[in-house]
Amino acid sequence: MTIASTRRGDRRVSPVFVGILAVTAVAGWATWTGWAARPGVPVFLFVTAAWIVSLCLHEYAHARTALHSGDITVGAKGYLTLNPLKYTHALLSIVLPVLFVIMGGIGLPGGAVFIERGRIRGRWRHSLVSAAGPLTNALFAAVCTAPFWLHALDGVPSDFRFALAFLALLQVTAAILNFLPVPGLDGYGVIEPWLSSKVKRQVQPFAPFGLLFVFALLWLPSVNGPFFDMIDAILRGLGVSDTDVSFGWSLYRFWA
Repeated sequence: MTIASTRRGDRRVSPVFVGILAVTAVAGWATWTGWAARPGVPVFLFVTAAWIVSLCLHEYAHARTALHSGDITVGAKGYLTLNPLKYTHALLSIVLPVLFVIMGGIGLPGGAVFIERGRIRGRWRHSLVSAAGPLTNALFAAVCTAPFWLHALDGVPSDFRFALAFLALLQVTAAILNFLPVPGLDGYGVIEPWLSSKVKRQVQPFAPFGLLFVFALLWLPSVNGPFFDMIDAILRGLGVSDTDVSFGWSLYRFWA
């Protein structure tokens, strides 16, 4: 084994991530207790911080899977510390996903960790590295919706319930959108190992624009309506009502 795969510091949880968790916890407490004069402010902080936590876990899942698949360089790059400041593109990794939420209530993680694919052998392993991120969002969505489908909401303050519903919406949209077979998104990464070299070369120039293309497409009413109808149907199946999500979105945009 190499030093890159065994150094303890490469896997130590970053204080930056711990700080984000602390903001999530404090804002969640403020939302639960109704401590703030304007309830939308703690809801905004709670959902945004929890969304960033999920972004970190999304990228950690990619890196951790890559590590076990053969790319031992991810540790030395800081990807196993859950520190978002270590990601390849801070703008794509954190700023744009948060802006997407603020502008349209859409959960769409950006590209962040650089995996040395040449170190990974086997098409199934390449696909699993790509799938690990959105699968993490799906797991996060299951956690957020668990109180709803387990009917465990008795005594839960309404503002916290609404915030949780909106956070669930973000995780569901993140999982579904990232699984789209669009260049630049994880869904394309899942199928890419199975494509011919010719197709890969033809598609490669479009990869940097895939994320923005999907976001722009969702602004079209003919696409936006059916897409969110599908998301609403999934959330209703998980016990989360349209009303819960709507109130959560309204609270989140406290400035509107």
